Amino acid sequence: MKNLKYKMLSALLLSLFAANVSAQSDDFPRTPSGKPDFSGIWQAMTKAHYDIEPHAAAYGPHPGQMGALSAIPGSQGIVEGGRIPYTEPARRQRDENRIDAINKDPLTKCYMPGVPRANYLPFPFQIVQSTDVILIAYEFAESNRILYVDQPEIQSQVDAWMGHSNAEWDGDTLVVRVTGQMPDTWFDRAGNHHSWEMVVEERWTPMGPNHVQYEATMTDPNTFTQPWKVSFPLYRHVAENYQLLEFKCAEFAEEYLYGEWRKEGTPIGNPPQ
Repeated sequence: MKNLKYKMLSALLLSLFAANVSAQSDDFPRTPSGKPDFSGIWQAMTKAHYDIEPHAAAYGPHPGQMGALSAIPGSQGIVEGGRIPYTEPARRQRDENRIDAINKDPLTKCYMPGVPRANYLPFPFQIVQSTDVILIAYEFAESNRILYVDQPEIQSQVDAWMGHSNAEWDGDTLVVRVTGQMPDTWFDRAGNHHSWEMVVEERWTPMGPNHVQYEATMTDPNTFTQPWKVSFPLYRHVAENYQLLEFKCAEFAEEYLYGEWRKEGTPIGNPPQ
């Protein structure tokens, strides 16, 4: 009898949750075809770009020069279960990456961040949606990607920094399979990494008029013992006339990359106006 009551209560709670999610997605803007319309400028409110795993606040890379400005804030992380299931060799590589990670991070060189990292950087990104394709333009490094919706999946012939994205609808959830990413991208500044074998499955689920629940499951037998997931909310900017601005970071990385070959006395960049 007790088990029957428990099952009935569980079924009731699940039905209430499903009804609540359905009501929230009903408030979400729709395309003429009835699909959720993700068009707009979005941003994550996390500190995952420092470290996607839970971590305490810590000294940054240059405390002697920058003090608290270079410190790393604590975070509960976005990895479900708390820890990334590395193979032992991959864990050793992660630990090696952490030594002087600020200089080894590919973003220091203005490389494109890859997926899913592009979605939780402290920069906004814009989505422009049509029936067959969805364009995502990221502010950082002017990165972008095209999601091919409900089209025959074509494997990318070459790896790319932002990979190759095929999408399909699962009810109101947009499911995206990302393949063919460069193995050089990291998940964060803490040295968490992957290999060329990684496949990412993204799920974009409307949860309110300007709120999406984002999930990404990583599968990479070369680096991880099992698939693992990150999840966090994304918020649509609603400020009037809010725009995606330029962050052409290549010029900011020139001194870091090529400064040793710069002619002595040549000024570095342009002063702020």
